[in-house]
Amino acid sequence: MAHCIAMPVHVLLTGNASEEDIARIRAVSSDLVVAGARNMEEAVALAAEAEVVLAGRWSDELWQSAPNLRWVQSGGAGVERFLTPDFVASPIILTNAAGVYAIPIADHVLALMLAFSRGLPRHFRNQADHKWEWDGGDELNGKCLGIVGMGGIGRELAKRAKAFGMRVIATRRRPDQPSPFADQVRGADAVPWLLAESDYVVLCAALTPETRHMIAEAELAAMKPTAHLINVGRGGLVDEPALIRALEAGRIAGAGLDVTAEEPLPADSPLWSMPNVIITPHSSGSSPRSHERLMDLFCKNLGRYLAGRELLNVVDKQAGY
Repeated sequence: MAHCIAMPVHVLLTGNASEEDIARIRAVSSDLVVAGARNMEEAVALAAEAEVVLAGRWSDELWQSAPNLRWVQSGGAGVERFLTPDFVASPIILTNAAGVYAIPIADHVLALMLAFSRGLPRHFRNQADHKWEWDGGDELNGKCLGIVGMGGIGRELAKRAKAFGMRVIATRRRPDQPSPFADQVRGADAVPWLLAESDYVVLCAALTPETRHMIAEAELAAMKPTAHLINVGRGGLVDEPALIRALEAGRIAGAGLDVTAEEPLPADSPLWSMPNVIITPHSSGSSPRSHERLMDLFCKNLGRYLAGRELLNVVDKQAGY
């Protein structure tokens, strides 16, 4: 991106930016004007001069109110909320936060697998009922972990799984890329193979038109009846009614869901009361260090932007990731 950048550069933060965040960004260069918005109305009002946006909150109205906008840094790894037809067609560069949340999400997935393996949901219910009821658990050693979408999260998860003695298989769009700690990696079309092999199927893929409902009736039927499905990607990757039917019928052993088709998950969803389901509120990436990593990435990218260098984590807006 070798282009002439006029000074000063106006940077807008649309999340809940702290004074420390703003000060850190200002420290990147004296040629920056940095503003933080406390809500969407304020963000739209401040958008007129913005050339760069670090996007927590986002809307079409926001970017359409920013005639000077050239680059948007997503605060998350998933970017489907940005990809309206007009934004995709625009020349605005979009970068994501891939890698920022990989460590806590991998920890979260491992916690879910251990919880299912050791029967913790049942023990927690017994504790709430003051019930001492012995029930043995299983172990992760020797089990097969299947990772759908072997990116940064998958790499961190595979590293942890190998330490527990698991076999790790994965699918990814480019299977020729190095995948440390994975025993076998195949292309994105090999999901049926992965489903049939795995004791734990973990969805880490981006949500695109091609991956929406990639796990539906037929895919759930292809899984082992003893297998668990864990979704830390996006709720739209799974046909939720089909998942509910599979869980109710015992066609799979359980599900760990950090993301759901509708968020928050509606209070009347059957998933809430299923004993073989663990639900967390899209919190798997949560960690104080995640925000530090996001600010590290943004400040590094901002320095590259000011120098006219290629940015990190540029999204292919047509592909959706």
